[in-house]
Amino acid sequence: MADLRVDIAGLHLKNPVMTASGTFGYGLEFQDFVNLEDIGGIIVKGTTLLPRQGNAYPRMAETASGMLNCVGLQNKGVDYFCSHIYPQIKDIQTNILVNVSGNSPEDYAECAARIDELEHIPAIELNISCPNVKHGGMAFGTTTQGAASVVRAVRQAYHKTLIVKLSPNVTSISDIALAAEGEGADAVSLINTLMGMAIDAEKRRRVLSIGTGGLSGPAVKPVALRMVYEVAHAVQIPVIGLGGISSAKDAVEFLLAGASAIEIGTANFLDPAITVKVAQGIDEYLDRHGFKSVKDIVGIVE
Repeated sequence: MADLRVDIAGLHLKNPVMTASGTFGYGLEFQDFVNLEDIGGIIVKGTTLLPRQGNAYPRMAETASGMLNCVGLQNKGVDYFCSHIYPQIKDIQTNILVNVSGNSPEDYAECAARIDELEHIPAIELNISCPNVKHGGMAFGTTTQGAASVVRAVRQAYHKTLIVKLSPNVTSISDIALAAEGEGADAVSLINTLMGMAIDAEKRRRVLSIGTGGLSGPAVKPVALRMVYEVAHAVQIPVIGLGGISSAKDAVEFLLAGASAIEIGTANFLDPAITVKVAQGIDEYLDRHGFKSVKDIVGIVE
């Protein structure tokens, strides 16, 4: 068996497989289907300073090789998370990360500061790339100045591992990654969803309540893979790859492109045990090709 352990700027993972925020709830929803402690890290659903109701229904639509969603970061706020959710998940023997979003740099920083106080949350993923909210989210992640302003504010308030989640809906994702790195990000994760639309031809109207939504699933993988490769060659900090990963082969491709770890999102809806299967598949790949550690294949694609 190969060594699957990876280190993301002080965040120690038993294997490089994590769950993408918004697709795995708080982890508790999946505990009847998979041993949560076999997953390298669980990134819980998006958390904001104040409660959010999310967008009106319908907010999901199936597409060819993927899905659209415009859930809109529905959650009960960081205080509810700290008082009700955290006690239920803090003793799970794996890394529990919180995905943090907000309307302003100050919102982000205050939310992060409250999570900073939780002993068993070793890292946060800063969501500056959600395309389905009216305020904040992707608005910060599409310019270098916006990304820098949020990362700068959060870095001053948060003292553990800071991962910044990047939007693909930009001209140069490497520039955004460099801006995040410059303000103290410990790692970047990419990609979040691509902006898309679905139309009901019979009713002659858009399917989603707000018209557009984020495209995820296998359809986005080639775009995600290209962006991970570009960013991994642009920054010095670790890169976490996600976007359409639904098999160990997919995951290995992201690692070869330069990702130190990966996240699985939409595939969790199809197979709730996919995370563990992918970790096992990575191990089998390493053994088959004679690699002793998963670190040996990171970024070695020719």
